[in-house]
Amino acid sequence: MHVIDSKNVKYAYMMDGNNIHIALCGITLQVARGEFVAVLGHNGSGKSTFAKNINVLLTPQEGNMIVLGMDTRDESKTWNIRSRAGMVFQNPDNQMVSTVVEEEVAFGPENLGVPREEILERVEESLAAVDMRGFNKRAPHMLSGGQKQRIAIAGVLAMRPDIIVFDEPTAMLDPVGRKEVMDTITKLNKKQGKTVVLITHFIEEAAGCDRVFIMNEGQIIDEGEPEKVFAHSAQLRQAGLMPPCAAIIAERLAEKGIKLKSCPVTLEQLVENICLLK
Repeated sequence: MHVIDSKNVKYAYMMDGNNIHIALCGITLQVARGEFVAVLGHNGSGKSTFAKNINVLLTPQEGNMIVLGMDTRDESKTWNIRSRAGMVFQNPDNQMVSTVVEEEVAFGPENLGVPREEILERVEESLAAVDMRGFNKRAPHMLSGGQKQRIAIAGVLAMRPDIIVFDEPTAMLDPVGRKEVMDTITKLNKKQGKTVVLITHFIEEAAGCDRVFIMNEGQIIDEGEPEKVFAHSAQLRQAGLMPPCAAIIAERLAEKGIKLKSCPVTLEQLVENICLLK
């Protein structure tokens, strides 16, 4: 079953001087329940605009976005879609509304009208899911960037969504924070079965995804499993993306007549492929 079904979605912004910037030029893609997909592209490629159409922060000007069987242009479905398709943004500080962690995590379910006793259960459950148990009484502004982002994720989890959209969730983090957040995202997909849409320009973050979509100038120019897409170096460079280091090395080896069994995405996969040559 497709929980996200984008059909020829188009969207344009009105710029200064009445100029029009076309952000989406007809995006058609589907995401199945429980899938982990990544949408990759450089700044301005349209990937964040696409993400906002999933969560009804924007609605298609042409085409249709169907989320969990609901048309996002049906205003009567907006709240239901947003409660079931949560979104985590680039800057966790912009998502924080409370001065205490447990109140922050409780904010979403409170707005859904969840009974108080159940809210307390959801807070504990969500903090445990992001490895932040014991931080209930802490002030969010005193946490590290990675910890803040995990609290933001816990706040979305407390609403018990079917889908979580991550819009550049590690863009403002250091390497340690990036790893913390990516480990959390992967766990939510693999262990809890959440459908995950990851918007990013860090190509290595897509290594563990089921499928990857490459966007450039508002269009999808490539899609498929990571090891297949990352072997298409010309399309990646066209989209302003550098192939993973492991894929570049494999490309150089192929130029020397040494062809690996498959295109490696991580350095671990590169080593495994080289060992198979023996």
